[in-house]
Amino acid sequence: MRRTTLTALTLAAALLGTQPATTATAATAAAAAAEEGWEPAPSTPWDVAAGVRCDFPVHGEPVADEVVRRVLSTYPDGSERRVAYKGDLVIRVTNTETGAAHDADASGSAVVEYRRDGSQLWAVHGPVFVGVGAGQGTLPRGLYIVDGVYTMDISATGYKAVHLVRGTTDDLCARID
Repeated sequence: MRRTTLTALTLAAALLGTQPATTATAATAAAAAAEEGWEPAPSTPWDVAAGVRCDFPVHGEPVADEVVRRVLSTYPDGSERRVAYKGDLVIRVTNTETGAAHDADASGSAVVEYRRDGSQLWAVHGPVFVGVGAGQGTLPRGLYIVDGVYTMDISATGYKAVHLVRGTTDDLCARID
C-alpha cells in the first residue's frame, strides 16, 4: 500500500508497502527516486531480548522494503536537520520462543526533525513501527504499529511521546504472544 508523503511539519519515520517489488520494478523505482532527490533508506533486521519490548524475545525483519528518504534541510555544518521518508515497508515480527509471526504494514510517511541535542520530532501520516521501552513513552512497553495522523516527540534520552490527532495503535506483542 502506498501512502502520500506528509508535506507539513518536521520529522522522520520508516514507511513501505505490502508486496515485494520485482527486480525490474525496484530498479525503475530506485532510478526515478534518485532523479527526484530521493535515496534508498533500507531497514535492517533486529532482535530484542525478552522483557525489553514484549514478555518474550522478538526478531524483526523487513519482508518488503522500498523506503526512500530525501533531505529537506541541513544545519550550517551540513548535518541533516529535516528528512522526509516514504515508501512501502512490511516488517515480519516473530516471537522467537514460539515461532509465531505477524507481518506488520509500516508503509506510512514522515518528516523528521533531527535536533542538535539528539532529540527528534516526527510528523507522521499512516502506519509506522514504534518500539517503546518500560517507562520510556506515552505508550506502555511494547511494539506497535501506530497509524493515522500524529506526531512523535523523541527526547534525547529516548522517551517517546506519541500525540495522535486521529489514529490507532496496534499492539504487535499481543499478535504474536
